Amino acid sequence: MLVTNRDLLLPARQKAYAVGAFNINNLESLLAVAEAAVEEKSPVIVAVTPSAIKYAGLSYLAKIAKTAAETASVPISLHLDHGENFETASKCIEAGFTSVMIDGSFLKFEENVALTKRVVDFAHPKGVTVEAELGRLAGVEESTVEEKEAVLTDPSAAKEFVERTGVDALAVAIGTSHGAYKFKAEPKLDFERLKFIKEKVDVPLVLHGASSVPQWIIEKAVKYGAELAGAKGIPEDNIKKAISLGIAKINIDTDLRLAFTATIREFLANSPKEFDPRKILGSAKEAMKEVVKGKMRLFGSSGKA
Repeated sequence: MLVTNRDLLLPARQKAYAVGAFNINNLESLLAVAEAAVEEKSPVIVAVTPSAIKYAGLSYLAKIAKTAAETASVPISLHLDHGENFETASKCIEAGFTSVMIDGSFLKFEENVALTKRVVDFAHPKGVTVEAELGRLAGVEESTVEEKEAVLTDPSAAKEFVERTGVDALAVAIGTSHGAYKFKAEPKLDFERLKFIKEKVDVPLVLHGASSVPQWIIEKAVKYGAELAGAKGIPEDNIKKAISLGIAKINIDTDLRLAFTATIREFLANSPKEFDPRKILGSAKEAMKEVVKGKMRLFGSSGKA
């Protein structure tokens, strides 16, 4: 069934687990996410970025995602990830998305408030929930105190932001970053900051840039020709700790891309005569599905649907 992020995240926040938001770009990635959710009996968020919309088309992605939700036995939301302007968010709402993220984190505080409030005022009357972001994702290692404060989410500012905008969820910056190259050394997430934010903010909190970049996937990809030296993600114990401190939604994209790429490379190398796209892409779909199922177990959402 198709639901909103609010429907999924409030129970997660109350019961101390997290719901995964998995980025899709094509039919195979959608099938991987939906099938994993059904098999794990887990609620799930199907996330679509503006770049995915540019690649596959808003109408196509919306329709196949809604079809998956209508036929699944678990609750699924359709979510815009990192929409950077009102126009993109409004188009997704009109296309049937049940949740949108408006990312004004690159703006000054007052501009971020104004943009987010505009989207909230448009979305809420239509029954659509809104996520926003405060702070910027940038892996924090040996940064100075001043550098950290410039990019990480300020707890007091987060409280004011939520109160003034009326958002349903807030993405916070505590030291994670996007992509497969998050850190040069060991990750240093600011859990104390996260604890303070939870104390001040009364909406579900979101962690972006949380892919763990599993080494077995990196090794497989490299074995079959990929160049991924230095790829490093968020350790799973850090994810568990973040959930215990209030994170209710976790975004995953990079790990799915890596699983897709590694498996395609392996399949083609081992089956040089194969040219059936269903078999080639089917192997990648199964690999992505196993990654999604593993995340659901890690996040504690398995069995919660």
